[in-house]
Amino acid sequence: MPPSPDRVARIMLSWHSLDLLECTTLQTLWAGYGQICSITARATTDEAAKQLDKLCGVDGGAAGTVYSLILKIISPPQKRRENEDEDEGHLRKMLSYEVEQYFYSDVVPLLGDDIAVAKCLASTRDMDGEEGEEELVGLMAAIMTDLSFKFPVAGGKRSVLTPVQVRAALDWLAGFHGRSWGFLPADLDEYVLPPLEESRRRKENGDSEGAGGLWLNGGYTYLATRRKEYASLAEDVDSEWSGALCSATDGSLSVAEKVALVLTPCGRSVESYIHGDVKSENLFTTTNGDEVAFFDFQYVGLGLGVCDLAKLFTCSVPLHMLTDAGEPLPARLAMCDGERRLLKRYRLSLLEDDDSELYDWETFKRHWETALVDWCRFQASWGFWGNTEWLEGRVRSILSDQGWREWLDQTIIARE
Repeated sequence: MPPSPDRVARIMLSWHSLDLLECTTLQTLWAGYGQICSITARATTDEAAKQLDKLCGVDGGAAGTVYSLILKIISPPQKRRENEDEDEGHLRKMLSYEVEQYFYSDVVPLLGDDIAVAKCLASTRDMDGEEGEEELVGLMAAIMTDLSFKFPVAGGKRSVLTPVQVRAALDWLAGFHGRSWGFLPADLDEYVLPPLEESRRRKENGDSEGAGGLWLNGGYTYLATRRKEYASLAEDVDSEWSGALCSATDGSLSVAEKVALVLTPCGRSVESYIHGDVKSENLFTTTNGDEVAFFDFQYVGLGLGVCDLAKLFTCSVPLHMLTDAGEPLPARLAMCDGERRLLKRYRLSLLEDDDSELYDWETFKRHWETALVDWCRFQASWGFWGNTEWLEGRVRSILSDQGWREWLDQTIIARE
């Protein structure tokens, strides 16, 4: 029987001279994999208060100061553990929690204070030798700062953001993507492979827990880990996207497979860390919406920043910001001025120079188009939501662009 959240919080807080005052469950995780709790803790020493002040970005704490923190506990159901070698979904979930712990403990300290993200106070990843660790064996848990004080407005479940919030989200993403360029590991072997591949690698190496790291391919929708959904789409004769994306017209790779290959990280200079699950549910904003903070970093890893934008634009950006106001959407939709403005804002914030040759507009635009096609492939195989008509119209237009198709083929040849 795993320890209660109160007990987990009490043990982990004690490592930093903090007493637990209250622990309240905020939500349970998908399929009973754990829970997220709000905890109230009191510093028992001046040094403990100073440590928390630094993490929270405040001053003046001393022994007796009370702090609000967040506890995330991962404890999968027993039946999931018993079948974990064959269950790709379970493997993906458990690896994603490992990745998230690594992100908060090892990557967040490198981001600097101007990239708003929760800071990690304590983690079972670093509990060797700590008092009470024997009670926590088999759990993954982390205590983090509470973002809701500075960012009190939740993005909302499957709801669009305001224009001010959209621009703030773009600036946050550009800052996060660009900052990671400065510390990406050069060795791609340091990253976590797709679930089944990672499981095989760990068995071959006799390492059940792995070395840690972020996903080699950020996100959870990329083709290498969605082959079952892709096969179902390929067989769906009633879907226009079956033929458009899954048919291998030249006898080799389908469009979807070509797109996946081009988006797969390979060490390009414009690759960065990406959040991997960008949507309104995974961010908080300030009261006026001009600043945001993202959370839920289970799928953070290498990729092209435009892959984060593809989901953001489809799921959380108001349609009127992407299209020409008042005009009906055609079946094939070229890039409208609104979409272009948002992309240019992101690129300018990313590069801090509109004329930068580091990531020229034409290459950036081709990457963006490719990310949209890939995102459409996932939605077509999983179920559409968000700005569906806009996404499908854009992808029809991209697929009809012979210049894009030639660029796609040339990019693949250049990688061989």
